[in-house]
Amino acid sequence: MPVNTNRPLVIGVAGGSGSGKTTVSNAILDRVGRERIAFLPHDSYYRDLSHLPLEERARVNFDHPDAFDNALFLEHIDMLIRGETIGAPIYDFASYVRLPGVVPVSPRPVILLEGILLFVDAELRRRMDIKLFVDAESDLRILRRLQRDIRERGRTVESVIEQYLRTVRPMHLEFVEPSKRYADIIIPRGINTIAIDMVVARIEHMLDAQ
Repeated sequence: MPVNTNRPLVIGVAGGSGSGKTTVSNAILDRVGRERIAFLPHDSYYRDLSHLPLEERARVNFDHPDAFDNALFLEHIDMLIRGETIGAPIYDFASYVRLPGVVPVSPRPVILLEGILLFVDAELRRRMDIKLFVDAESDLRILRRLQRDIRERGRTVESVIEQYLRTVRPMHLEFVEPSKRYADIIIPRGINTIAIDMVVARIEHMLDAQ
């Protein structure tokens, strides 16, 4: 998508679960300036499962594109592009539901999107000016996922491993890995200082040109 000087720069950061997407996103936020970026993690837009019993929620395939409310995600991206403030949903990963309230996100010169399946949806891809794919070996990704889900999402080792074998790995092979072909830039080894330097320089150049 060519950059229109009247619209924000939209950047997508995709890659497998535990690949280092959040590390890359934080590096961009810190280097470009958080005050210049509206950050929208795709994870916040999981569908609300409050209508299901808890044990059924836990069996949902959260690594399939259908797990996300992309209609709302696209609506919010378009609102930010138009210069409107949005109310991003708050998702509770322990109970698999949306919590009451929203997080206000104001329009900024840069919109930064992050998620495992960002490049699978053609409408999402069409909104992006720069598409980054964070690549990492599978053993590193599962270790990072274990650490994150246990520490941040109240999961057990057994439940994380079961989910990885049941849905995460199969969906990575079916959806995430093939979506790498849409990337403009592939960042190897999960985090790469040289690649980040190049990305930040490109972002600054595009912002200066607006």
